[in-house]
Amino acid sequence: MPEPQARFIVHPLVVRITHWINAFAMVCMVMSGWAIYNASPFFPFKFPVWATVGGWLGGSIAWHFAAMWLLCANGLLYLAYGIGRGHFRRKLLPVYPRDVVHDAALAMRFKLPHNAGKYNAVQRALYLFVLLLGVLLVASGLSIWKPVQFSWLTAVFGGFDFARRVHFVAMAGVVGFVVVHLALVLLVPRTLPPMLTGRAKLSTHERSEA
Repeated sequence: MPEPQARFIVHPLVVRITHWINAFAMVCMVMSGWAIYNASPFFPFKFPVWATVGGWLGGSIAWHFAAMWLLCANGLLYLAYGIGRGHFRRKLLPVYPRDVVHDAALAMRFKLPHNAGKYNAVQRALYLFVLLLGVLLVASGLSIWKPVQFSWLTAVFGGFDFARRVHFVAMAGVVGFVVVHLALVLLVPRTLPPMLTGRAKLSTHERSEA
């Protein structure tokens, strides 16, 4: 006899709200950041105009700062919830290298099982990695924004020019994470509705692990 299933909360409201605000803010940050980069590129390429927002340097900077404040406020809310309610401890920890290698091998063979509301080792590692990239983006962004007021921070990054490169590489890492994240959603589309409604059908076994 098949196990009884019912819909249970797998993504709390705070997680869903901060997720979608974060997605919107990140898109604005990246597209405006590409426009700012185009004004003074340090690599031999520019991003296409259609992939940028702001229309001109001043407008792109305004978009970037507006999205930055939204992203930071949203990130602080998510961090407070994740730490205060034990979300990080339950969902993202622990992460062991052997588990990441094992789950990555399963994923490459398209044999990685998925339980609603439970992150595998690869997902946990990626989420922790992108959180660290977020901290690096904020720190390097501050050193670029206020190189005089935060001269000590700019010095930590090896000067203004190198801080720009660190900021760019961290941004590229976040974009790479988003690409992988979207690819996983396409491969396992049933993960999307719970991020909208918060609920998913869980078997008795899955409920005990959620």
